[in-house]
Amino acid sequence: MLRLNEIKLPVSHTENDLEAEIVKRLKLKNSDIINYRIFKRSYDARKKDNVIFVYSVDAEIVNESRIISNLKKYKNVRITPDMGYKFQIKADEKLAERPVIVGTGPCGLFAALILAQNGFRPVLIERGKAVKERSLDTFGFWKNGIFNPGSNVQFGEGGAGTFSDGKLNTQIKDHGHYGRKVLQELVHAGAPEEILHISKPHVGTFRLVKIVENIRNTIVSLGGEFRFERRADDILIEENKIKGVLLSNGEILKSEHIIFAIGHSARDTFRMLRNKGVSIEPKPFSIGFRIEHPQELINKSRLGDYSADSRIGAADYKLVHHCTNGRSVYSFCMCPGGRVVAATSEEGCVVTNGMSQYSRDEQNANSAIVVGVDPKDYPDGVLGGMEFQEQLEKQAYILGGSNYYAPAQLVGNFLEGKPSEAEGSVHPSYQPGVKFTDLGSALPEFAVRAIREAIPFFDKQINGFAMKDAVLTGVETRTSSPVRIVRGEDFQSVNVKGLYPGGEGAGYAGGIISAAIDGIKIAEAVAIDIMNKGNKD
Repeated sequence: MLRLNEIKLPVSHTENDLEAEIVKRLKLKNSDIINYRIFKRSYDARKKDNVIFVYSVDAEIVNESRIISNLKKYKNVRITPDMGYKFQIKADEKLAERPVIVGTGPCGLFAALILAQNGFRPVLIERGKAVKERSLDTFGFWKNGIFNPGSNVQFGEGGAGTFSDGKLNTQIKDHGHYGRKVLQELVHAGAPEEILHISKPHVGTFRLVKIVENIRNTIVSLGGEFRFERRADDILIEENKIKGVLLSNGEILKSEHIIFAIGHSARDTFRMLRNKGVSIEPKPFSIGFRIEHPQELINKSRLGDYSADSRIGAADYKLVHHCTNGRSVYSFCMCPGGRVVAATSEEGCVVTNGMSQYSRDEQNANSAIVVGVDPKDYPDGVLGGMEFQEQLEKQAYILGGSNYYAPAQLVGNFLEGKPSEAEGSVHPSYQPGVKFTDLGSALPEFAVRAIREAIPFFDKQINGFAMKDAVLTGVETRTSSPVRIVRGEDFQSVNVKGLYPGGEGAGYAGGIISAAIDGIKIAEAVAIDIMNKGNKD
């Protein structure tokens, strides 16, 4: 097939218009096209009075070889690359060892899926509940304020990404097309097929619940096994090699290949690994607040005359400002038409995050506005960043009234350094609720000062960003893991062989797709190592 890039069409175009552009670009007749499919679709809104769609299309045509032999004559046309997934190492039917996976977020699930598809029958351990039961606990917390430390936004099947916008884009380099494999498996599990071609695909929480269930069912059908409400309390090490894992119910699972895909909030597990001598190092992350505006304001600023056009949908943004104090402030995890959510995993803490449903049709837009921090900003020690997060989250709990309400402030008051007493025209979406106060004490002084400087600069890019009634809600602390579990090129811990740290919690991913890709690569490494050891034996 041939891939045609940079096909630009008005928002009002039809399917016939797209086909006509293919015919024109390749200098063909309509009858020469056997078939075509959209590989990628995005929109260009730099000119708000003339927003356009931009396509990449794969076309199958009659006598394709005559064009291939003269590709230089055709602008933005090339041979469609092979993006199929290639890994094909199958387990020996007599293989007794089963790899163990701790954690069932994107990294753990996709590691398990690849291993199961190749006959390795993985065992998955999850400290939380299955995704449907977990959803009941999470929505119950938001509605009633009844918190379950074992089943929440952070802990449970599907990982933290289940309660998010379900964003499926990534900026990592992916020469092996692993991301394509992830998207195809998600579609197979029930995601809309459009995620294969739209430039910023997303799924939304309600759809993700069923998708995660279907991936689990596939793994089980291929010989995998899930054990929910089982925490990894200890690991068994002999001569710097892992031999098994002790679960919270007292059970010991023996294996010489254990993947730790524990997520960025498994603080007790980080402590256990440190105490066992596993090599861990502190790493940078970011802290800040969630900011909410009317979605209509964002649409008008970003899309102009097309702000209400359903063919484009709710607008998003990506902002960054380099401050005079040397800090960088940026938007993170922007959720169009969504809500701010309670995301703590520990009692007596308040943590915020953002999510959207597939429709992205709720009243407010929200995003994290965060400041980068690194080890020089928080207490010394391997887990200093984690302790810094805990301190800020406990402080936010107190500021919010010690009842899981979040502290909040109007942007106008925040910029003036005055406490807020009540909401304005923007209704905060955080549940169980918010307490209006002064967020100036919710973060370190350098972070507050940087955010106060950044918001007016962001207003120059998005008209109304600094609106007085926009709402800041605190605190956002879990943008990424505060640690990295150090591993080598073989994906194993540098000092405990057979231990494979992976995903966002181990410090090697930042989102659903990158975590899933990391899981696939780890699964490949595990499969190769198991088979090599089997052959030697």
